[in-house]
Amino acid sequence: MAKEEQAPVEAEAEGGGKKKLIIIGAAVAVALILGIVLFMVLGKSDKKTKAEGDAAQAEGAAAPAAGGHGAPAAAPAAGGHGAAPAAGGAAAGPSANIFPMDPFIVNIYDGQELRYLKVKVELEMVSPAIKGEIEGRLAAIRDSILILLSAKTLQDIQDVQGKNTLKDEILGAINKNIPPGKIAKVYFTDFVVQ
Repeated sequence: MAKEEQAPVEAEAEGGGKKKLIIIGAAVAVALILGIVLFMVLGKSDKKTKAEGDAAQAEGAAAPAAGGHGAPAAAPAAGGHGAAPAAGGAAAGPSANIFPMDPFIVNIYDGQELRYLKVKVELEMVSPAIKGEIEGRLAAIRDSILILLSAKTLQDIQDVQGKNTLKDEILGAINKNIPPGKIAKVYFTDFVVQ
């Protein structure tokens, strides 16, 4: 009789051991997954931080006389540590003078069929203060650029010279809507013909 009572207890203990093994295995799997996720997240932020640090280091090395480390004592007013913020409270640097526009998508003719032209244009302003003027006339500026792009053929924009000519024409169209001289350059950040 003692053997009969002992057998179910052993079977129950053996089943409980399997349950414990499954729970431990699940916990290890969860810990492993969390470790991989953390590694991926931290690895991406380390790369981003390193890239930002490299960019800042390159910027500081390229222009030490502009108020970076190693600049003369009189240079902090030009943008070093403790310098006054840039005009208009905008962040200093080249991106403060760039005005990105929404992409333009128009139909162009290639001689046999219609194609799509997608162009993303960014404007380099001579001063960040001009952003308000551009935003106030944005509908007219976009309209001028759309009409200009729609009149082009594939042959007009196929080569580098055609693209540079188009940049000049876009600048001329913008200057009809805001006073000339406020936009320094036009950049294409996306240019696709399909």
